[in-house]
Amino acid sequence: MQTASTNIGERMGRSQELSDSKRGPVIGGHLCNKSIRDISWLLNIPRSTVSGIINKVEVTGNNTNSATKW
Repeated sequence: MQTASTNIGERMGRSQELSDSKRGPVIGGHLCNKSIRDISWLLNIPRSTVSGIINKVEVTGNNTNSATKW
């Protein structure tokens, strides 16, 4: 009998980070006062990803995939 995994990291894989060229439209949509939901729908990427990109830019002022943690 198999047991269900309780560690979510074992069940769900992580996708790669978005390239800088794909982050630009997210920021552009945000600057045009589009909602996170609208940006997500228009670009076909998860809302959590859109929110994370916007939050990172607001906190750090940086829109690149750098090796440093934010």
